[in-house]
Amino acid sequence: MRQFFKNIVLVLLLLYVICLHGNTPNAINGKEFYNLTFQDSIEWADYYFNIHRYEKAIPIYEKNLEESDVQQKVHTLKKLSLSEAAIHKPEESVAYIYDYFRIEFHPNFLSHEGFDEIRETKEFTKLSGAVLPKISAWSILYFFVSIIGFYVMFVLLFNKSIDLQARVLISLFVFIHSLFILNICVNNTNYVFEFPHTYLMSTWSSFLYGPLLFLYFRRVSKSSELKFSDLWHFFPTLGLVIYMIFYVYAFTGPEKIDQMLDRLQQGLNPGDSTKLTLMVVIKAISLAVYAYFVHLIITKNKKGLEKKTRIWQKNMYGIHVSYVVIYLVYGLYIIAGKNSGVLFHAPIVLMSTMVLYIGYAANVQPNVFSGQYAYTNPLFPKYVKSGLTESLSLELKESLHQIFHKDKLYRRNDISLDLVAEKLGTTRHNASQLINEHFNMSFHEFVNHYRINDAKELLKKEKERNIIDIAYEVGYNNKVSFNKAFKKDTNLTPSQYLINTKTR
Repeated sequence: MRQFFKNIVLVLLLLYVICLHGNTPNAINGKEFYNLTFQDSIEWADYYFNIHRYEKAIPIYEKNLEESDVQQKVHTLKKLSLSEAAIHKPEESVAYIYDYFRIEFHPNFLSHEGFDEIRETKEFTKLSGAVLPKISAWSILYFFVSIIGFYVMFVLLFNKSIDLQARVLISLFVFIHSLFILNICVNNTNYVFEFPHTYLMSTWSSFLYGPLLFLYFRRVSKSSELKFSDLWHFFPTLGLVIYMIFYVYAFTGPEKIDQMLDRLQQGLNPGDSTKLTLMVVIKAISLAVYAYFVHLIITKNKKGLEKKTRIWQKNMYGIHVSYVVIYLVYGLYIIAGKNSGVLFHAPIVLMSTMVLYIGYAANVQPNVFSGQYAYTNPLFPKYVKSGLTESLSLELKESLHQIFHKDKLYRRNDISLDLVAEKLGTTRHNASQLINEHFNMSFHEFVNHYRINDAKELLKKEKERNIIDIAYEVGYNNKVSFNKAFKKDTNLTPSQYLINTKTR
């Protein structure tokens, strides 16, 4: 009786396939029809799958796999992976999942109840743990530190009281740290698969940490301007950027996913570079060499710095050296084939510490970023302790020349030291020191100097013009103040000066 019902089912299936394909029994030889239509059809494989006869379904699916179009191949690979899982073959099942992901990446497929048989196996947990989005305490910490880092970068970059070159260098230094930390956060949460263009997004800057810190310390400690010859420090980074563009960044999203899946299938961290060992070695060498250069600068040029600036630079250098040492150990760890655990997080924690420390200084004592020197100029003892370095002083001098000589700020009758400081992007104290040291004048004398010179030029060019009009134009509020300042500068009244110019 049981066999009878089986035969009935097979006959019904035969009739179903005949109708589906539009063929009649007369059109095909019986045995040939059975072999081609039943044994080789996806429909027949699906039938075996649905009645849980997976051993029968698998060879039929495999036979049709190569000849299927993309849509059919996706269907076949999913069924194959579920079939292998059902008969508890995790290695084979996961292999088909990889093939499916290379065509259509939908990691939620791993949540299918059909994988319950192999869900706890090492092959499946390794794959699901690497591609399914997840949130951890480490990823939350790294995300917030990276956001703080980007904020600190902008704070430093737009703080005009800091020397321009110094703030650009330290801002870039903070930026590449923050970008790397964010990259680690994206990798740890597996969102690198959801957003494949974040793959290796910080790797291009791997050789920048040392040069940026070295050039920054050289700038603030020796007031040394960046030169064209300094570009050689960035040649390794240029070479790396070119390599990354051609072999990573120019790839499409699916191609980057393929790269990551290949690494994962080989037992490697999918978010790392395919040249990880070489990258780690070169970066470690770069960090060590430049850490030594920075040490030389700090030890040779610390005498002129104020105590709090020396302490800040010493702490910053200490954090960096700690990072270099840990990174060297981390490099050996990577070469040994390990990419998790305490040593994986240690370098990132130190990078985070660097970002947070710089952020603290940027908000509490931003003057340390330019190098705060103790001046000993006997002519200006009130500036013995000043946040105005020589390089910043020269930069502000150029800006002062711009706003007075070209923009003629002195013509404003409400001009004040606070207004000049605001235009220069510095403090009132620095603006006063700038005028005293470079021009040996008080602020009032400096403004009068520009106003009287301007007035003399106008009197020469416009000899018929009313003197009081000229006084108002150059910034004076009344004729008395103008006459007094004019006579002090020329030993002549404006009228006498005008008569002399007419007789020439």
